[in-house]
Amino acid sequence: MRIALAQIITGRDLAENLALVADYAARAKAGGAELVVFPEATMRAFGNSLLDIAEPLDGPWASRLRAIAADQDIVIVAGMFTPGAGGDGGKVRNTLLVTGRGIETSYDKIHLFDAFGFAESDTVDAGTSPVTFEFDGVTFGLATCYDIRFPALFTENADRGAEVNIVCASWGSGPGKADQWKLLARARAADSTTLVLACGQGDPASQGIEPKGAAPTGVGHSVVVSPFGEVLEELDGAPGLLFADLDPAVVKEARTKLPVLANRHKF
Repeated sequence: MRIALAQIITGRDLAENLALVADYAARAKAGGAELVVFPEATMRAFGNSLLDIAEPLDGPWASRLRAIAADQDIVIVAGMFTPGAGGDGGKVRNTLLVTGRGIETSYDKIHLFDAFGFAESDTVDAGTSPVTFEFDGVTFGLATCYDIRFPALFTENADRGAEVNIVCASWGSGPGKADQWKLLARARAADSTTLVLACGQGDPASQGIEPKGAAPTGVGHSVVVSPFGEVLEELDGAPGLLFADLDPAVVKEARTKLPVLANRHKF
């Protein structure tokens, strides 16, 4: 299966961000991809108000995303914001929408980024349940940004049948942060013996845009990692489209040679 990671830099304007999605989805399809992953906060970049744009999964932004997926006959995974648990406009959920080719599911980010001077929980309600989906005989697990620091989610996805874990992120910048991102992607692949598709927002600094405040706006370095923790493909900080051909047989091989899931003790 050929996949693509769309390392974009989104902004405040929802329509402009959808235009980026349409452009990169078309390029992914032209390159032979059957599934394209976009970052967390594809709908609107962090550092902007989220409460005024959160919408249900049948709202106009999500509907347009579905239309793009249908037009290109491709599966799209992208980050958006949906209304919070209270439904009163006080908070939102940080949601991944998966749509296209007969697939329709979503995942709400479980681990909220209350770290490095940023408090995601001030405006976001946490999700409660892992989510997996099947496409073309392959099972995928979903995770968002800060989730990557928590191995249990990735092994739980594997227990639910995931051979591939998708991570969508808008990673916070700072000393050593890009190295941590890649290290964690490799570690989670090895923990769960899954392929990891880690797609982040591109680094605004690569385009001469300096970040303002503590909002995590991306560092780039989207990666595809093997179940043995080997980086197979990687982008730098700039926007770009990364292609990779996934072979689920490597997951079976890894789990035969390195059966960490079978050998672990649950305390």
